[in-house]
Amino acid sequence: MLVGLAIAALSLVPLGYVIWTTAELGRDEAAEFLWRPRIGELLWNTTRLLVVGVLTSTVVGVAGAWIVERTDVPGRGWWHGLLCAPLAVPAFVNGYGWVSTTHAVQSYWGAVMVVTLSYYPLVYLPTVAALRRLDPSVEEVATALGKGVGAVFLRVTLPAISPAVLGGALLVGLHLLAEYGALQLLNYPTLTTAILQQYATVFNGPAATLLALVLVTFCLLLLGLELLLRGRRPRARVGAGTSRTATPLRLGRLRPAVVGGLAGLAVWSLGVPLAALVRWLARGTSAGLDTAELTSAIWSTLSLALLAGVVTTAAAVPVVWLTVRHRGLLTTAIERSVYTASALPGIVIALALVTVSIRSVPWMYQTLALLVAGYLILFLPRAVVSVRATFELVPPGLEDVARNLGCSGPGVAARVTLPLVLPGMATAAALVALATSTELTATLLLAPLGTDTLATEFWSDASSIAYGAAAPYALALIVLSVPSTWLLARLSMRSGEAT
Repeated sequence: MLVGLAIAALSLVPLGYVIWTTAELGRDEAAEFLWRPRIGELLWNTTRLLVVGVLTSTVVGVAGAWIVERTDVPGRGWWHGLLCAPLAVPAFVNGYGWVSTTHAVQSYWGAVMVVTLSYYPLVYLPTVAALRRLDPSVEEVATALGKGVGAVFLRVTLPAISPAVLGGALLVGLHLLAEYGALQLLNYPTLTTAILQQYATVFNGPAATLLALVLVTFCLLLLGLELLLRGRRPRARVGAGTSRTATPLRLGRLRPAVVGGLAGLAVWSLGVPLAALVRWLARGTSAGLDTAELTSAIWSTLSLALLAGVVTTAAAVPVVWLTVRHRGLLTTAIERSVYTASALPGIVIALALVTVSIRSVPWMYQTLALLVAGYLILFLPRAVVSVRATFELVPPGLEDVARNLGCSGPGVAARVTLPLVLPGMATAAALVALATSTELTATLLLAPLGTDTLATEFWSDASSIAYGAAAPYALALIVLSVPSTWLLARLSMRSGEAT
């Protein structure tokens, strides 16, 4: 419990900073600032992007997972890999590829398209894993009772996989609230881009953190909605049902249309940005490439990604254990608290840690420890969602039996619980490593002097419209992201083999 409380307290540091800084404005000044027409425009832009972006990402992710897992689409293994692949292309690299191809995407619908293409795998992956663990007999019984394909999906399949779908949708929403790089390149103003502009142009800390407080409100609404829809129905059971796979639904005459849709999605999410990257890479390398600088950025990015993945996943385990095994108001509050900071832009979290470190622990300022703490706060929700999705399926009875047979607490954890939750932990570490390698704003402020990552080097060039110079860093980011993406794809496909 103490470890969980300590992790929750660390996660709430940025929120405390936002509230404390905002209080400096005073009630009247804060109300006057929030009632400005520009703030209303930003609220509208953020709200409609959040609602439509989450819905489109969820629909694309669930539809893709169902096609791969429940139909006879040819080459399902290849399609699975292609549908996971956008995880290896950061959102701001995706935006860079589209903007450098056509400026027509610098609009609301362009922003919706780019964030959907970038974030739908966050829904697709857990949905695939849930479908593979689902006992196909429950769907077959519904079909035998005369239910059509649509009715079986809506009344049987979707409720059974809803925790995975909701968890993925929550992650998409949190990412959209904090997204900066892609939306800035797409010239689509939101609360997050406005916060960065406040800090960068007028250095108005209280006004910027007031906007951040509005983002926290959005985050709390998302968390409350996800908690309400998830419910409290227990889902753990011994075994995973039958070991066979579901009988695939024959697509028949729809097969060409389905294959064409999957191919179009792959071209749209991967082909266009990669083609732009290759084009600009040819131009950039012809003008010269600083290989020493690139190598240094690759090494820094890889080291930070591995370190953050291990530390953040380790921190997620006690939070999930308390939430699942000791359900209550306090443990639920501990779990929910880790999500609040993820709705804040990285720069706000970074400024909070900088302020606290300078005033309370000055020896931590500009250190690796402070940077890793920032990554932990930012990406702990990813780890918690992934670990919890697996931990909830571990029956408490197995642990009780092990204790009755004489195993100690650590022995039960090592010999019973850990092997069953290991896939979730590996997924969490891969997701955090992916996020760390592409994190931008917090890294700019928290990284020790002389530490440059691929993301910061890319942004330095891309934001100044030096697309050719930015291309090598974008390519290196994608290459480094491939192993984590491959691991996530493999783990999701093997989830159904667990018992």
